[in-house]
Amino acid sequence: MRIVFFGPPGSGKGTQAKLLANELNILHLSTGDILREKLSGNDTLSIKLREIMSSGNLVSDEVLNQIIANKLMSEECSNGFILDGYPRTVPQSDFLLSFFKTNSLNLDIIFNFKIDFKVVEERIILRSKQEQRSDDNIDVIKTRLDKYIEETYPVSQFFSQNFSQNFFTIDASQEVYKIQKELINIIKKAEK
Repeated sequence: MRIVFFGPPGSGKGTQAKLLANELNILHLSTGDILREKLSGNDTLSIKLREIMSSGNLVSDEVLNQIIANKLMSEECSNGFILDGYPRTVPQSDFLLSFFKTNSLNLDIIFNFKIDFKVVEERIILRSKQEQRSDDNIDVIKTRLDKYIEETYPVSQFFSQNFSQNFFTIDASQEVYKIQKELINIIKKAEK
């Protein structure tokens, strides 16, 4: 089962991806986790990544695409995966679809987590208090939401138009267990 999650920061994608990955016994691939894991490696790509990140620069699509491709081709992804936080941009989306085509892979399900931004702000403020996360303040949240609208929302719209048969919008303002149940029901129907 190959799944992609779209949705703004604070919509609960990470929480749901972890739960669903456990349920389906597949890998949850969060872009942040993949990059952190890659930083500890010693190959050329790892060294390049350390240089980029230590200089405070953003990881280019080219480098990120290569890291994602390597991960998707790894043995641990042979059962399937959930991509969470990728693709974020049109070039990443183009790369992913080309990669799937080249490797004869199907994209099984795309989940789009829809939520009111006011709810997102409240959730993230609460999360920052509970977890003492310095990246969770109102200015950072607004910047991340603006970036989502500008870069990632158009990508999710492209997928919604081009993969309408397996694109599902989820009301992400519901309780965690309700969302989980809905995701599993959609997957069960898709497997039939």
